[in-house]
Order: sequence, then C-alpha cells, then structure tokens
Amino acid sequence: MFAEERQLLIADLVTERGRVTVSDLAARFNITSETVRRDLDALEKARQLRRVHGGAVAIDRMSLSEPSLQERQTQRLDEKSRIAQAALALIPISRTGSVILDSGTTTEHLADLLAQWSPPAAGDQLLVITNALPIAWKLSNNLAIHLHVLGGRVRGLTSAIVGSGTIAQLGALRPDIAFVGANGVNATFGLSTPDSVEASVKTAMVRSARRVVALADSSKLDEETLVCFAELGDIDTLITDAPPSAELAAALAAADVEVVIA
Repeated sequence: MFAEERQLLIADLVTERGRVTVSDLAARFNITSETVRRDLDALEKARQLRRVHGGAVAIDRMSLSEPSLQERQTQRLDEKSRIAQAALALIPISRTGSVILDSGTTTEHLADLLAQWSPPAAGDQLLVITNALPIAWKLSNNLAIHLHVLGGRVRGLTSAIVGSGTIAQLGALRPDIAFVGANGVNATFGLSTPDSVEASVKTAMVRSARRVVALADSSKLDEETLVCFAELGDIDTLITDAPPSAELAAALAAADVEVVIA
C-alpha cells in the first residue's frame, strides 16, 4: 500500500471515530510507530487532523472547536430529548421550587418540556433562572413559571448571557438545582467548555446551586475542551444517553456522582 493510500484511510478513520492512537494504527496497517507518526504529521500539515499525545483527533475535537447554536440544534436530537425527559423528573415538586437552566441545546430541550409545565398542586410555584435567550423566549409564554433572566452581554455564537455582572447576580442566588451543559466530561479534566467567559458563568452556576445536574450526551463523554469549569466532585448527577467508559465510570463513582442513563 502506498503512503498516500494509507493516509487517506487514516484520515477516514479519524473522521469516523474522532480519535486514533499510534499503537492501533501500527497494528492495523502492520507498520512501525515511526511510520504512523510520519503519516500523522503529514495529515496534520494537510489540515486533516490534529496531533495529540499518543495519536490524533479530528479537527472538530480540538479544544477551541465550538459549533454554533444553530448547528448543534440539529444534532443528536433523540439523545437530547431523552436526557431532557430524565431531567424533567428532577424538577422540584414543592410550594416554591427554583432551578437554573444553563445555555445549551440539551437544556433547551428541557425548556421545551417546561414550556408546558403546570403546577402539580394549586399554589405551587417554579422559578426558572436562565442566561440563555432561546430558553427565556421559550418559557416567556408559560404564565405558570416565574422567569428570571440574568443580565449581561450576549455571546453571539451561543446566545448565552455572560460577563462579570452575570456572575455577580449568580453569587447572590441559591437555587435548588442547576442544570448545566458541557462540551466535555473527562475523568481527569472534569467538565469543560471552549470559551473562558462562558466557563466562568458555568462555574458560578455550579457554586450557586444546592444540587448540580450535568446534562451531556455521550458524544461529550471522555472529551476535554479548553477550559475546565467544574471538577467531577462538583456535580451531583450526570444525565447522559449511554454508559460511560470504564475509566470515566470509575472516576464518577469515586466522586460520588449519580449517573442516569436516559
């Protein structure tokens, strides 16, 4: 097999799997590790992948890679819907419940369900706090929900409200549950997101709530992006759509995180 043919196959594997290792490629193509590294170097120069320790990842798995809100709204819809249904079951049933909905497409699916929320008993109240413009719009027509929209600057890529003022407002709140999204959930790096400004708001949400529930579909598991906003031990529950890997499952168990498979 010519090097060019092999490199095309490697590029296809990275696109399909998201990540490859030097040892796996050496065994698959019956070549030396040095040859694999030369192939990966060539593919990186051609902008087909990104070299990382021990192998390579797809370009869209880079730490700063962040699809727009519009792109993410069309991806993994069934998984996000199941996660949102499981999250809905955690909404407090009490006279005065309060939750935070972080910006994100999975939390937006939860907002779709809450748009139809009605008090379980006469007089029950639910306060929803959010920094997401799409979520605020979805909930604004449900008069049964008390809606609190955090103030600050709107980040165009995600339609999230961010900034020092947003963080200060969260510091003065103590909601029952924060439902937060993440671009990566990793055994050692914790929960992460590509943008440092948005990460600061997520950290403030995690610190403010009595209970923290992370909503992350399985494509986010074992991934890490640029900025860690919470350690695994900072969250109480992870709702996802498939069992985590052995390494991540062990780390979640050690951090006493409940895992709910939707």
